[in-house]
Amino acid sequence: TGGRLKLRQYHSGQLGREAEAIDMARYGVIDITRVFSGALNNAFPLTQALCLPYVIDSIEHMRRVVDGDVGAQVLRSFESRGLVGLAIYDSSARCFYNNKKPIHAPADLHGMKMRVAASDIFIKLVRMLGANPTPMSLGETFSAMETHMIDGAENNMRSFHSSRHFEAAKFWSETRHSYAPDVLVMSRESLRALAPPDRELLLRTARASVPVMRAKWEASEQKARAAVLADGVTVNEVDLAAFRNAAQPLLDEYHRKPEIEALYRRIRDLA
Repeated sequence: TGGRLKLRQYHSGQLGREAEAIDMARYGVIDITRVFSGALNNAFPLTQALCLPYVIDSIEHMRRVVDGDVGAQVLRSFESRGLVGLAIYDSSARCFYNNKKPIHAPADLHGMKMRVAASDIFIKLVRMLGANPTPMSLGETFSAMETHMIDGAENNMRSFHSSRHFEAAKFWSETRHSYAPDVLVMSRESLRALAPPDRELLLRTARASVPVMRAKWEASEQKARAAVLADGVTVNEVDLAAFRNAAQPLLDEYHRKPEIEALYRRIRDLA
């Protein structure tokens, strides 16, 4: 637009936690925010289907889901409460890491205090696996591990590296319990305030950003894995069947919600 439209970026929680950023976008205080889909679960229930444990098998499966009708339906659902869904971004596999020992089976988590995102799904999952869930912001997690207020957390490899959690937690276990993506959302009022050509330009640009983001994410994640291994982090495989079985009661609970059950089936059909 020749400088007519400008984007000012605020990163690393400068505008508050994700829940606060979502509310600010809903009411037009900020225009656009990228958030973890788990932070959207309460206000936008369809996002729950993307966050359930072991509903998505791989990054390729996740992309088939969000690039198709399921992703389109989830993005449309934001319009009911003041937002517009612009794009769904990769966030790769979430795994457990801690400062005590390798986790091979759910029994190894028993009694551990684990940081989780402020999402009912993740809180219930960690509790179901036998650990003590401790919701807190990502920014508080490093010092909490360093002072042994908590034993570990769960997240993707890129965040594990960029937050420098690998300095306080030397055991990464490949539970791959969730591929919950990130979502780019915009204030509905901010979008409506744009002239129609600019509105269409922004929507097209958001869609075009997805493959760019994926390429950058993949490169960044590979570098992150190499860096944490070089720093002495132990990475181990786990008994995935045992983790799936332990998480099944949580799936059963959410299957009692007809709209989540229907989306779950469509996601699994794309596996």
